[in-house]
Amino acid sequence: MAKTICIANQKGGVGKTTTSVNLSSALASLGKRVLLIDMDPQGNASSGLGIKRYESQDANSYHVLIGEKTLTEATQKTSNPNLQVSTANPDLVGAEIELVDMPQREYRLKQAIATVADQYDFVIIDCPPSLGLLTLNSLNAADSFLVPLQCEYYALEGLSQLLNTAGLIKKNLNPQLHIEGIVLTMFDIRNNLSHQVVTEIKNHFGEKVFNAIIPRNVRLSEAPSHGQSIFEYDSKSIGAVRYLELAREVIARSEVKVTPEMAPQTEQMA
Repeated sequence: MAKTICIANQKGGVGKTTTSVNLSSALASLGKRVLLIDMDPQGNASSGLGIKRYESQDANSYHVLIGEKTLTEATQKTSNPNLQVSTANPDLVGAEIELVDMPQREYRLKQAIATVADQYDFVIIDCPPSLGLLTLNSLNAADSFLVPLQCEYYALEGLSQLLNTAGLIKKNLNPQLHIEGIVLTMFDIRNNLSHQVVTEIKNHFGEKVFNAIIPRNVRLSEAPSHGQSIFEYDSKSIGAVRYLELAREVIARSEVKVTPEMAPQTEQMA
């Protein structure tokens, strides 16, 4: 049965999609069966794996949400045989409006994932940088959520709102939801501020922070323009090494069953 992890942060430019693509690819390279679901209307996770956002097959995440297609029908292969993707395109913007009047609107993605959960080890969801119905569906479908935080000033901006929202979803819709962890991104070893942010985040969140820290890396920045994960583009780069370390940590944490006592409560998530 797949573990579903939502990659979420309402603040843009924090490495959310980069983490979704490269964590998925890293897990797949370690032999795990992975489905990446692109829920961001911008479709950057799709294009980051070489699937053009305006040229993808008719069936995509939008059609799954509104019930026109199954998740299996909306899934495409990638260059890695262990990694498949359900693509996104701008139609997802309309889904926010269409879902309002649909029955069980918060459960659409959860129900879709349940039909394929036995085919994968991990389902990774790339959320949009907002807290609308797309993100609500994603968090409600997830076992846990992983938060990328950039090592820059205002790193915590918007995080409390995300944690509060996740706490409400846990209380009212998805009791098993818990924070998978926080991954620090865009770390610049030459920058004192980066080091200060790392210290502050670790002091505040403790063991929830992954040991793997994703650096600022030219190869990581270049890879999406070639429609490739960092493992296809430059598997020996420091970015690839760090995402592989992150994947190993995610696997290790997934082998520890989270009980209700271990899962953070609403007030503890912030």
